[in-house]
Amino acid sequence: MTDTTDSKATERRGFIESLELDMRMLGMIGALLLISIAFNLATGGNYLSPRNIFNLTIQTVSVAIMATGMVFIIVMRNIDLSVGALLAICSALMAMTQARWLPGVLGLELGSPLIAPLTILFGLAVGTLVGAFNGWLIGYQAIPAFIVTLGGFLIWRYAGWYLTAGQTIAPLDQTFLLFGGAEGTLGEFWSWVVGALASAFALWAIWSARRSKVAHEFPVKPVWAEIALGVIAVGAIMGFIAILNAYSIPTGKLRRIFEARGEALPEGLSMGHGLPISVLILIVVAIAMTVIARKTRLGRYIFATGGNPDAAELSGINTRFLTVKVFALMGFLCGLSAVVASARLQSHANDIGTLDELRVIAAAVIGGTALSGGSGTIYGAILGALIMQSLASGMGMVGVDSPLQNIVVGAVLVFAVWIDIQYRKRWGAK
Repeated sequence: MTDTTDSKATERRGFIESLELDMRMLGMIGALLLISIAFNLATGGNYLSPRNIFNLTIQTVSVAIMATGMVFIIVMRNIDLSVGALLAICSALMAMTQARWLPGVLGLELGSPLIAPLTILFGLAVGTLVGAFNGWLIGYQAIPAFIVTLGGFLIWRYAGWYLTAGQTIAPLDQTFLLFGGAEGTLGEFWSWVVGALASAFALWAIWSARRSKVAHEFPVKPVWAEIALGVIAVGAIMGFIAILNAYSIPTGKLRRIFEARGEALPEGLSMGHGLPISVLILIVVAIAMTVIARKTRLGRYIFATGGNPDAAELSGINTRFLTVKVFALMGFLCGLSAVVASARLQSHANDIGTLDELRVIAAAVIGGTALSGGSGTIYGAILGALIMQSLASGMGMVGVDSPLQNIVVGAVLVFAVWIDIQYRKRWGAK
C-alpha cells in the first residue's frame, strides 16, 4: 500500500514538473479566487459585479506600477521607503503646474492641449531626478538605502505640503484626468481590439518560448499542455474585457457625452466603459519591466548584483551606477503613479499616497520577491498588489473598519513571507 502511494506521489510530482508550473503563482491565483468568492458570497454577489471589478482594477494601478519598480530595488538588496512621499511631491508639482504656474506664467488655461503633456513630462522628470539622487547617495556615498529613503519619506511629502500651502488643488485638466481610469476608458470596440492583440501576444509568447527551448534542446511541455495554457490565457484576457464592457456608463454621463458632441442620446442606448486607460498603462509598464528583467543586460546585472554583490562587482559590473539607474527608474514609476493617482482622485490632496510605501513593499513581497535579494517577478508584484487591494475592497464592502483592515493586511504579509520560505524549502528555490 505504501509503495503504491509513493508511486502515485512520484508520478504526480513528475506530471507537475513536466508542465513547469509556477507553484507560487498558482497559489497566489488560488488565494485571489478564494478571497473573491468569499467576499462575493458575503456581499450577495456585489463583489464580483462588473462595477466593483472596474473600480478594483483602477484602484490597484498606482500601487502596482510602483511595485514593479520595487521588485528591482529589493532584488538588489535595497529598500525604498520614500515612494509614497515621492508620489505626493510629484502630484503636488503637477497639480500646481496645471492649475497655477502654466496659467500664470504662460497664460495656458485648463483645457489647452499643451497643459497635460507639459504637466506629465514635468512630473516624470522630477520623479526620475529625485530617484537618481537617492541612488547616488546610496551607490556613491555609501549611505544605507534605509536611511536615505527614510529621510525622503519625511522630506518629500512635507515639501509638497508647503508647496501647496496645505490646500487641495482642483480642478485639474480634463485631458490629464483621462489617465486616472474613472474618466478615461477605451470604450467597448477598442477594448475588444486591445484584448485581441493581448491574446495574440500571449499565444505568440507561448509559441516563442517553446520554439526557443526546442532550438536549444531543452525539455518542453506536452503539446496539449501548451494548448491548454493558451486557451486559459485567451479566456482570462477576453473574459476580463467582457466584464469591463459589461459595466455600463450611467445614462446621465452618457447624455453629457453626446451633448458635448452636439448630438442627442438615442433612446435606450447603452454603452460599456471598457478598458480603463490607467490599466492599459499598467499593462505596458508590466511588459516593459518584464522585458528589462528577462531580455536586457540591465536586468541581468540587477539580478546578478542581488544574487552576489561582491561577485558582480568583481566581474566588472558598475554596481554603484547600477544603483543610480534602478532608483531613477523607481522615481520615474513614482511620477507615473502620481499621474494615475491624482487623475483618479481628480485633485491633489495632501494625504495622497499615504502608506503607499508599505503597500508597495508588501505587494512585492507577497508576490514572491525575496528580501534577501536576487529573486522576484514583475507579474508576482502586480498580483500581490491586486490581492491586497481585493482584501481592502472586500473588507470595506462588508463593513470592516479601517484599523482591522490594516491588521488583516499585516497578518497576510507575514503569512505570505512564511509561505514563501516554505516554498523555497519545498521546491529548492534559491
